[in-house]
Amino acid sequence: MVKSLTENNSQINMKHGEKVPRILITRKLTDAAERAFSNTFTCQLNPEDKALGADGIIAAAEGRDGLAITSMDKFDAALINRLPTSVKILATVSAGHEHVDLGAAKARGIAVTNTPGVLTDATADIALLLMLGAARGAHWGERMVRENRWPPASMVKPLAHDFSRQRLGILGMGRIGAAVARRAKGFDIVIHYHNRKPSLEADAMGATYHATLEAMLPHCDFLSVNCPMTPDTRGIINARTLALLPKGAIVVNTARGGVVNDEDLIAALRSGHLAAAGLDVYNNEPNIDPRYRELENVFLLPHLGSATLRTRTDMGLRALANLKAFFAGETPPDKLN
Repeated sequence: MVKSLTENNSQINMKHGEKVPRILITRKLTDAAERAFSNTFTCQLNPEDKALGADGIIAAAEGRDGLAITSMDKFDAALINRLPTSVKILATVSAGHEHVDLGAAKARGIAVTNTPGVLTDATADIALLLMLGAARGAHWGERMVRENRWPPASMVKPLAHDFSRQRLGILGMGRIGAAVARRAKGFDIVIHYHNRKPSLEADAMGATYHATLEAMLPHCDFLSVNCPMTPDTRGIINARTLALLPKGAIVVNTARGGVVNDEDLIAALRSGHLAAAGLDVYNNEPNIDPRYRELENVFLLPHLGSATLRTRTDMGLRALANLKAFFAGETPPDKLN
């Protein structure tokens, strides 16, 4: 696999005789992002966009000063402890960083950065798409047209659910949660939210703060999961918390699959306690629980939250900015450890 990698030299910096840091980019980035990287550093690229695996990463990292990695690369303690001593920074092209063992990196003196903020709008857009798609049955409606199963004219079937003027609960009022709230307000939605502390921005929108998730859930016709993945939030959407939602509620998740207990969510969808769900993230991606595919009341997307050309380019450029700051002797703006 390492043989498929290609190296681009930074002609701009080399002309000035500077010592140019050598960077491994583990997966293919957008063309614009790769051009920017190659104009700044000596970069080893992955044009075939194939997973290198742990051994491939270790081999390709030899002699590299830093790595630009992605959420598709699992940098656990075992891998980090095998990295060459030349590697001083891991810049992940993602907002999430649960795929990197921050403690192991810190113990090796390796900085870790991420790319928060630049994917906020794209992910919030997907959350609204999931809410509308799940509520209005966009998935089964499209199949009816594509499969030439247009239903006979009827006033009572098929029927879906309203989104406008409903109550939306947001779990996690960070950047993305606030962006979801701003968009939802355009649908005359009543916003409730649970966060570690009240949000001034959310309060300014007229949102109602709940100190506990349990207190918020009975007020949610829709629940948008936007919290980070932590030991405290793993499996927080489960049989107990789902039971607190009103019958007929709709759950959407654009955060991380591990926040949801699949067994319990599927049971609530099958029983009719939940009217529908919209999912962009899953446990064990891409090998998701196959039962989701069997449910007609689930709108499924393949983790498209940040998947726009502009957003993915901006993510790459944000990782580049962190690397530039680091090698300039500055503290990277998005340093995690």
